[in-house]
Amino acid sequence: MDDDAPKPDAEPLTARALRLAEESFLAGSGPGGQNANKVATEVELRVNIYALRLAPPVFARLRALAGSKLAGNGDLIITSKANRTQEANRADARAKLSALLEGAQTEPKRRAKTRLNRVGKTERLKGKKVRGTVKANRGRPSSADW
Repeated sequence: MDDDAPKPDAEPLTARALRLAEESFLAGSGPGGQNANKVATEVELRVNIYALRLAPPVFARLRALAGSKLAGNGDLIITSKANRTQEANRADARAKLSALLEGAQTEPKRRAKTRLNRVGKTERLKGKKVRGTVKANRGRPSSADW
C-alpha cells in the first residue's frame, strides 16, 4: 500500500468532537418552582474548534453557522435546558452539536446559471419597450401634440 497517500480520518468528526468536549451541569435560573433552580439539569457542552483540526472550508462554514455560540477563544458553547432531566438535556446538547457539525461538513450547492432562449429574450425586450413607451407618454401633453 502507498504510504504517501493521505489517510482518511479513522474517527468521525462528531465522535472526535464529543471526545474533546467538556460537559458541565448548571442549575437553571429563575424562581424555584418544580426544582428549577435547585437541581443541576442544564447542560453546557464546550468544544474548542481549533482542536478539531478541520479543513479550512469546513472551519469557515462552522464559524458562520455557530454565530453567537462561538466564544472569542474558539470554544463552541452549546447549552440545553429544555428538558427536566439531565440525561435528556445531555442528549439534546449532543444532538445539537452533531447537527451543527454535519451542517458545516455539507458543502452548499452551487446555483446553476439559467439562460433565456431567443424567444424568451425577445419577449422580455418587447415588454421593456412597451413599458418604456407607457412611461414616456406620461405627463402633460406638449403643445406639439395639439
